[in-house]
Amino acid sequence: MESRSLLAMCFLMPFLCQLHCLMVWDENSPETPVFFPWRQRGRGTGKGHRVKRAWVIPPISVPENFRRIPMLLVQLKSDKQHHGSVIYSIKGPGVDEEPRGIFTINKNTGEVYLNAVLDREKIERFKLEAFAVDEGGSTLEDPTKLEIVVLDQNDNRPVFVQEEFTGRLLEGAIPGTFVLKVEATDADDPRTDNAELRYSIIQQEAPEMFSINQNTGEIRTVQVGLDREVVGSYNLTVQVADMIGEGLTSTARAIIIIEDINDNPPEFMQEFSMEVPENKSNLGIGRVNVTDKDLPGSVNWRVRYFITKGDSKQAFSIQTDPQTNEGILFLIKPLDHEEQEFYQLTISAENEAKLSPSAPRPTRSQTQVNITVKNLNEPPVFLENPKVVRVKERLAAGSEITVYTAVDPDNKLTQKIRYSLVSDPANWLSLDENSGQLRARYLLDRKSPFLQRGWYTALIAATDNAVPPLSSTGTLSVEVQEVNDQAPVLLSHSGDLCKNSQQGNGMLLLSATDEDLPPQAHPFHFQLDPSFTELTSNWSLSPVNDTHALLQLMADVQDGVYTLPLWVSDSGNPPLAQVQFLNVSVCLCDALGTCKGNAVALFGSGTGISLTALIIIMSSIALLLVLVLLLLLFRCSRPGHVHKGLLADSEDDVRDNIFNYDEQGGGEEDQDGYDMMRLRNPGLSVPPSPRLKPPIRRDTPYNQTLPRYPRRPTDRPSDIADFIQDGLQAADSDPSAPPYDTALIYDYEGEGSVAGTLSSILSSEDDSDQEYDYLHEWGPRFRRLADMYGHQ
Repeated sequence: MESRSLLAMCFLMPFLCQLHCLMVWDENSPETPVFFPWRQRGRGTGKGHRVKRAWVIPPISVPENFRRIPMLLVQLKSDKQHHGSVIYSIKGPGVDEEPRGIFTINKNTGEVYLNAVLDREKIERFKLEAFAVDEGGSTLEDPTKLEIVVLDQNDNRPVFVQEEFTGRLLEGAIPGTFVLKVEATDADDPRTDNAELRYSIIQQEAPEMFSINQNTGEIRTVQVGLDREVVGSYNLTVQVADMIGEGLTSTARAIIIIEDINDNPPEFMQEFSMEVPENKSNLGIGRVNVTDKDLPGSVNWRVRYFITKGDSKQAFSIQTDPQTNEGILFLIKPLDHEEQEFYQLTISAENEAKLSPSAPRPTRSQTQVNITVKNLNEPPVFLENPKVVRVKERLAAGSEITVYTAVDPDNKLTQKIRYSLVSDPANWLSLDENSGQLRARYLLDRKSPFLQRGWYTALIAATDNAVPPLSSTGTLSVEVQEVNDQAPVLLSHSGDLCKNSQQGNGMLLLSATDEDLPPQAHPFHFQLDPSFTELTSNWSLSPVNDTHALLQLMADVQDGVYTLPLWVSDSGNPPLAQVQFLNVSVCLCDALGTCKGNAVALFGSGTGISLTALIIIMSSIALLLVLVLLLLLFRCSRPGHVHKGLLADSEDDVRDNIFNYDEQGGGEEDQDGYDMMRLRNPGLSVPPSPRLKPPIRRDTPYNQTLPRYPRRPTDRPSDIADFIQDGLQAADSDPSAPPYDTALIYDYEGEGSVAGTLSSILSSEDDSDQEYDYLHEWGPRFRRLADMYGHQ
């Protein structure tokens, strides 16, 4: 028994050891798997060694947008860890390759961490390599592969490939008819429900005429009754949702236009009565009309008229007016009143297009026209009725349009025809009643509401002078043709252009518009002004489509605003062109294509300064400078005897009154101010003044006698400087009062005065020996001071 037990233990021990190695887990993180990736290779190199079964590390799945980071993904361990300390490392995208820093590994424990939020739409999986070396840097194991798969989340909303889908469908279509297909995309993983889309119609007009296949997005009809005359178009709101219709949603519009079929026959609404003169031919006698609900202007609406009964002599014919769809009845053979006085014609009408089988049978496609042959004076006849005239748009006022005349078959030699306007909706026509000449009263714009599809219709009456007078009416149809009278203009006259085009917008899209209509408008031709040859070396223009062109930089230019003259011409006959000035701000851009601000924006958005305005501004500045220069030369050339003002060199020449600050008195009445009216009006005469005692010199000693003669002020003091200068001259010529002090200017704050300080603090320090009795001689105002200081 003991030998058997020993033998069993020998067989079980290797198995248990191998099982233990395969199931090792990290003690510090019991939920994190620990892999021995290097066990997949044979330990020995000899041929006799047995290779162990290889381990395959399954991909490690990590959900995108996982934000609780860092996150421990896995722990790697080497089989040779018991031989010494092992240093682990990983390499690959997300570690040392872009994008860097997403994964890191603890070099001592082999723990691999996630350090950033992942986005499956950018990188779906990461393939890394793991390495194990000892402390000396020697490789312990061969590199092993480590794959990290990013799991998809529903973080992308489905988006329609276009905001509006348009489909066309004939009216009367049967249910199940395909109309159009809407399509959307989703950036999430197409192998998951996150990108499984479902389509639906969330809004349509009642009754609901359409349905959508929720899987394919195909829109089909579900009911009968599509009638263009009732509803011309349908607007559907379609929705797409992911997660098999339960996730994120987006909407778009589906416009379904119902196209016309000939399902409405023309119908007469009344009978007609007309009169024709006898012995006349080739004249229009009247009009008949029908009602047709089909699309106006189409073959389903245009009508052809036939005389089916009552014209045994083939004396009548009928034609269709292409503008009004009316039938114009003509008399082509002369009739005799005595032979047959009354004719009854049967007129039928049908469309140019074949009537649809689904259309109701017409009930009133015929009518009766009663024609009476009159044995009276025959009215004048317009040889052209209707008369078609074509004129150019913007026909000048007073220009001749046409001469619309009629003839009177009764007596061409004696009868006179006068013309008058019966219908002139816009009061545009001026008619000569004698000659039938028509002129334009004013300029009629082609966009006038009185034009119908470019046609203007008027009715002209021609009346003879018989007794009683007879008249007839002619229809004048004037086609106002488009002319090329407007040159194209740029929609925007300014824009920004990145100097470093690889960082932003290196091209500027230009567009133009023209008030004319095709074919007098686009395609436009953009061209740099050929008179500026230097432009072609720095700039280039290339067409994009009929109305747009691309402006590109061809060379390296300095930052700033450039005014480029461009020629924009249309495709009219003849073509019109005019120069346009484009203000381009060239600047350095950041990675987002935004200007860094070193180009000065001299012009506002959408506006620029034309070359003419710039020349006017510069000319005005130059003229202003010339005027200033002439003024300076004039002032410099004035006669030398003209004295400058006292404050001529001062920047603060306020020209205020001169106050005596060296005396104290009784308020405003004590201010012997200088008369400012004398300064502002030096030409005024000096009023006579009573003789006063001469002014006292304030700078004389207290014991000095008064001046021996009076000092008279100047007769025309033109400035303060002149007034003071006169006083100084009077003082200089007075021998009794030499200038003991410096003349001070109290209305100007200057520098460098030799006068001492007036501060009472400093004065009190050295006036102990000062004699103040002389203050009595200064008048009553200073006696108080003399009493205070004179007897100390």
